[in-house]
Amino acid sequence: MSNFQAVDPAEAFEAYLRLHHRLPAATGGGQVLQADFADITAAFDLILFDAYGVLNVGETAIPGAADTIAALRSLGKTVAVVSNSAAYPKSQMMTRYAKLGFDFAPTEVVTSREALLRRIEHEPPRLWGLMLNMHSDPGEIAALDTVILTDDPQDYDRAEGFLLIGSDGWTETRQTLLEAAIRRRPRPVFVGNPDLVAPRETGLSREPGWFAHSLADATGIDPVFLGKPFPDIFDHALSRFRHPPVAGRVLMVGDTLHTDILGGNQAGFATALVTAHGSLAGLDVTAAIRRSAIAPDFIVESI
Repeated sequence: MSNFQAVDPAEAFEAYLRLHHRLPAATGGGQVLQADFADITAAFDLILFDAYGVLNVGETAIPGAADTIAALRSLGKTVAVVSNSAAYPKSQMMTRYAKLGFDFAPTEVVTSREALLRRIEHEPPRLWGLMLNMHSDPGEIAALDTVILTDDPQDYDRAEGFLLIGSDGWTETRQTLLEAAIRRRPRPVFVGNPDLVAPRETGLSREPGWFAHSLADATGIDPVFLGKPFPDIFDHALSRFRHPPVAGRVLMVGDTLHTDILGGNQAGFATALVTAHGSLAGLDVTAAIRRSAIAPDFIVESI
């Protein structure tokens, strides 16, 4: 990753606390019970997993995660991935999961890229300025009229709206160009990945949400976020079922209080916070829950 330096987990958590006014309101949440993951799944029909920090860290599968998915299937549970991953086409994501040892079908993976594309279907045609590495396969994004934002100021000026979907390769220079362009002429900004950070093998990388909130702070604009903790992605996940389970029979499993757990609480799901591998690794989890006022039903080390 080349988007600035890695972020310390404590710095990322403090950043989430500062931007809470742009997130859904915390509702308190669950019972905060310490548990083993295998002991909490019986009460649920559908189990939704975050990816980074739960199933994988960067391009590495978390040991035992694929076995847990297989065990849940053998028990008759329905499983799905709800991921704030927007930089990759769905086909590439499925290839990646298979390489990591997961047997998810495409219908079992819901991404914030899909939520973004569904949302902008209702927008008027525009030339979209893209935060996306120019060497990435744009996949479904290729159907849009786009210009990838690099170091040419003219591209920022001629864009009629902006899609922030992948921060690999994003630089301070490009962030400055984007902020200046928005100040000169405010335009719609849609964020396909609200995460501030994501766990990689080398630490926490800064994700599009990090830069979107920085943009909002600098310019006063109000970006539209698609992905956890906002409801569109959960609505999209449930819409795939002919007879979706009632909310109380759904368990959302994730590593981030301000996205996975907050979003799951808002949707009425039970929630399980994973602590060993993700954005809270090494932090005082009890203090994080107290300070954020976002409480999961369960705390598990890993799945």
